[in-house]
Amino acid sequence: MLNFHMRKLKTIAIIPARGGSKRIPHKNIMDFMGKPLIAWTIEAAKEAAIFDRIIVSTDDRIIAEIAEGYGVEVPFLRNGASDDITPVSIATIESVKQAQECWGEEYNVVMQLMATCPLRNRKEIINSFNHFIQAKVNYQLSCFKFNYMNPWWAFKLKKDYRPEYIFKKFYGKRSQDLPELYCPTGAIWIAKTKDLIRENSFYGNGHIFYPIDWKAAIDIDNFEDAEFAEAVFRQNCF
Repeated sequence: MLNFHMRKLKTIAIIPARGGSKRIPHKNIMDFMGKPLIAWTIEAAKEAAIFDRIIVSTDDRIIAEIAEGYGVEVPFLRNGASDDITPVSIATIESVKQAQECWGEEYNVVMQLMATCPLRNRKEIINSFNHFIQAKVNYQLSCFKFNYMNPWWAFKLKKDYRPEYIFKKFYGKRSQDLPELYCPTGAIWIAKTKDLIRENSFYGNGHIFYPIDWKAAIDIDNFEDAEFAEAVFRQNCF
């Protein structure tokens, strides 16, 4: 439930979806459980009902047409930042600038929702937004807690298969005796628009992390990730 102050904030959701993915060609519109991958993020954003605008930022006309078919706006193709080197946050920042110029509007808050996180739902979006507002910060990024994998036990494997432990003092300790560790995920990144444009990064001054469910954090980057996401989807009946 959003309070009156939250409703007054003009908020835009940016869904970045460039066309030039390499590991999975046209990854953002690959089939995922019967729908284009990007459709899951579009529907979650619409169901959250907290945005004044939801736009897909793409350089690809096919992706744009599919996005529009699911009821979101693609008022322009991305001006730049469409290569595989430029951070996606830069593309989001440029898209916000384009959107503000396009409609003559100013947005208080921008939320970046990666199209490659199909298991992130409206509840995660709403909870993250509420926390961002209540925390009174300029930047909030999503993260998830490591579960069955324990980074404290990580090691490099030498050519002779002998281990080189990264955290030697933690080797051999029980997992319950070790501090909890978290990993960033691109599922839900939020920022005050003016600060984001000024600092040119979601990792701006005073940024915080907000934990989300590990399932919502699954990010499809390759075919193995897609198989894993499908298995989790079937098991949890999303």
